[in-house]
Amino acid sequence: MTKGRLESFSDGVIAILITIMVLELKVPHGADFEALETLLPVFLTYVLSFVFLGIYWSNHHHMLHMMERVNGGILWANLHLLFWLSLIPFVTGWMGENHFASFPTAVYGTVLLLAAIAYTILQTVIVRHQGPKSKLREAVGNDFKGKLSMFLYAVAIPIAFVQQWVSDAIYVAVALIWLVPDHRIESKLTSEP
Repeated sequence: MTKGRLESFSDGVIAILITIMVLELKVPHGADFEALETLLPVFLTYVLSFVFLGIYWSNHHHMLHMMERVNGGILWANLHLLFWLSLIPFVTGWMGENHFASFPTAVYGTVLLLAAIAYTILQTVIVRHQGPKSKLREAVGNDFKGKLSMFLYAVAIPIAFVQQWVSDAIYVAVALIWLVPDHRIESKLTSEP
């Protein structure tokens, strides 16, 4: 399989996930602000999850551009990542419909943590496949943002049972960390002859 097919398949899956999430947004019964107000938790959860899927899509795109070839390990690691991302619409709906209740908030964080771990596994498999002169390894370095994200998710999960709004704030903080442009991979791609 070429990396183009892998990227197209992954793009398609992420597009479907976003479509599923937006279809879960129900039209309010009423034409005033109060009708919209009842949907606010669902909408806020949708926005957060949309941002996370966008972050994964963007970083996945950059990571695949660092590859020249695809092997079986990369295919399976990519499917592993897509599996955890495919659960985001479910946990998004569950957390939003239950107004950020503790258990759904903790499960949301668990899915985010497992997606982050799966992304790290995919990154590691690609680096190993590229060998000792891995362009991806050189670009991501020690992957501080990835490690920090996993740490924050791991902290947020148990906190959800004490103060779920703190967990929600941590999830937003992780999204904000990744929204800050990270030009490590882009700079490596543009510096190549």
